[in-house]
Amino acid sequence: MSGAEWVPAEPTLPRLDEAVQKCRGCELHREATQAVMGRGDPGADLMLLGEQPGDREDREGEPFVGPAGSVLAKALAEAGIAPETVYETNVVKHFRFRTVGKRRIHLSPTRGQIDACAPWLKAELAVVRPKGLILLGGTAGQALYGASFRVGQARGRVLAWPGHGAGEPRPWVLATIHPSAVLRAREARAAAYDGLVADLRTAAATLAD
Repeated sequence: MSGAEWVPAEPTLPRLDEAVQKCRGCELHREATQAVMGRGDPGADLMLLGEQPGDREDREGEPFVGPAGSVLAKALAEAGIAPETVYETNVVKHFRFRTVGKRRIHLSPTRGQIDACAPWLKAELAVVRPKGLILLGGTAGQALYGASFRVGQARGRVLAWPGHGAGEPRPWVLATIHPSAVLRAREARAAAYDGLVADLRTAAATLAD
C-alpha cells in the first residue's frame, strides 16, 4: 500500500490538497468523509505533526479544529508561538474509526496505513521546508523513528532528523504529548497541559537560537 502514485510530481500545497482527495493508497478512504491535508503558513519555520484527523476534522476538512486543536492553539500562544505562524498536519490523512451507534470512535492507524501515507508527509515537508518539527504523540514519533519510539523517553529535548536522503529537508525534531492526551488526563489535566506548554517553550527557544 502506498499513496505515492497520487502525489503530484511538482507539489504545492494547493496541488496536494486537491490530489489527496483522489488517493487510494490504503483502505481508509472508503469510510472517511474526505482526506485532510495540513493547514497554516506555507513558509512556516515550525511544523506540528499529529496522528490523524478526528471526527470533526474529517467532517470539516481541516486539521486541529476540534477540542484538541483548541488546547493546542492555547498552549502555542502561552509558549510564545503565534498559532497562525505554524503549519499543522497529521501523519495519516484519513480518519480511522469504528462506529458505535451514531458515534464514530477513534482507532489508531496501523503501521501499514502510516507507511501508505508517508509520501504525503514527505511532500509537505519538501514544500514547507520547516526549520523545526514538533511531534505530537507516539504515532507521529513512530512514523519517523520506528516502532520503538516512546514519547515519555524522548519528549522535551531536541532530536536529530532520522532521514538521510540527498536534498531532503532535515529539520530539528522535538517530541511532546498530543493535545488530546491533555483532555484525557482528567484529574491530572493541569499538569499535562503545563508539560505540553513547557515542551512548546523549548521548541520556541530552539527556533529563536
